[in-house]
Amino acid sequence: MAAWSAIAFGDHALEYPSIERSLHITGMGLAGCCLAWQRWFRGQAFTWQDDEREAASSRMAAGLINPVTGKNFNASWRLGEFLPEAEQFYGRVAEVLRHQLWFPLPVWRMVGEKEWAKVGGKLDEARDWIERVEEDVPGWRAAVVLRGGGRVATKAFCDGTRAFFATVRGDALEGSQEVLCEGAAGLIAGRLGMHRCAKGEILTVRADAWRDDRILIGAGGWLVPMGQGLFKAGSTYVWDRLDGEPTAAGRARVEEILRALGGEDFEVIAHEAGVRPIIRKSQPVIGSLPDGRVVFNGLGSKGSLYAPGVSARLNAWVSDGVEIEAALDLKNL
Repeated sequence: MAAWSAIAFGDHALEYPSIERSLHITGMGLAGCCLAWQRWFRGQAFTWQDDEREAASSRMAAGLINPVTGKNFNASWRLGEFLPEAEQFYGRVAEVLRHQLWFPLPVWRMVGEKEWAKVGGKLDEARDWIERVEEDVPGWRAAVVLRGGGRVATKAFCDGTRAFFATVRGDALEGSQEVLCEGAAGLIAGRLGMHRCAKGEILTVRADAWRDDRILIGAGGWLVPMGQGLFKAGSTYVWDRLDGEPTAAGRARVEEILRALGGEDFEVIAHEAGVRPIIRKSQPVIGSLPDGRVVFNGLGSKGSLYAPGVSARLNAWVSDGVEIEAALDLKNL
């Protein structure tokens, strides 16, 4: 936290000129931090609290933004809408924090011989996000090079946000509207009924000889360059042990991904685990609970992409009465 001293933010006073209902944000992971900035950008009051859960996925996420995902090679939901919003948002926050947060990188989707029939048949559908197809890729049938990818420095974003807004951390103001941004913990507690939360394990490795100008997707995982010879790789999916404890089996699986995507020459620096907040089709929801509290959850593994835009829509709803669109409305869960 020392890297985010109050001195760095001295030019930006926390002043709220409007006399309107305050929000109290419970949970300052990716969802809560994005909502805090949406309030601040509009000069609107809020307070926040966070219990620093170790299993929170935002604390260890690679911040991967992959435009075309999954075995079916489909463009991410409403990508053309949410990606520009995310880029603009992180750029705006970076100017305040004086720290780069958004790192655009091409995504190389590595395709094996068995996958090629399916992926090759989807190239036309995903053409808006395809830069080119590389045919000469040792060990693979081809690599589809995608535009619009990158990574978000999620830990720097969340740590910097908490430090910047440290003076408004505390109890809710009288009459505040509480917004639950609790991630997997809220889903596991049963706030929204059934969930599909999944534990994932990630390795941070040093590999000075590896290329660091692209993100690799393949072999059931991903490899993301973090700078200065460091990479993050993952990730596993476990549904029956939702804790933040790394496991030997998880490490072994991610090391398999590392060898397939990068090679043998790496040194493991860190091994982390977290729980993804997943409901429905890994799409987020916002809306009111029966007790009057508001919820923002379900970012899944694509929080870096969706959290900025969805938080803006949530704030427009609670502040201006803008109707929640059906695809995001908790009532339609």
